[in-house]
Amino acid sequence: MRHLKHTAKLGRNCGHRKAMIVNLACSLIEHDQIQTTTVRAKELRRFVDRLVTYAKKGGEHQRRLAYSKLKINTPSDKAQTKKLVLDKLFNDLAVRFAKRPGGYTRIIHTGHRVGDGAPVCLIQFVEAD
Repeated sequence: MRHLKHTAKLGRNCGHRKAMIVNLACSLIEHDQIQTTTVRAKELRRFVDRLVTYAKKGGEHQRRLAYSKLKINTPSDKAQTKKLVLDKLFNDLAVRFAKRPGGYTRIIHTGHRVGDGAPVCLIQFVEAD
């Protein structure tokens, strides 16, 4: 039985799901808002709120935790853009949400996708422009 297991499977295996969440988180931090399905947005909200909390606490240990969560140590060309995302997280978002106790993202439901009818939403940071 799956008691107290709060991870949505998203129709993917473990590695694919983790990679997708990391890529969605990097896109959200980079662009301040993205459009995705509702189930993905709810899982992404859990992940991104923890990253922003790490950034608010500051310090080298929290930076290393966020570094490992974003999988920056993987050898690829995208590692450079992920380092920029990490810098934006610790320099910009930590300052922006310094006085906010939690709930850094909002989900706005926008309807259903044309192709398969999946519920689509917009996830953005609360204090987005």
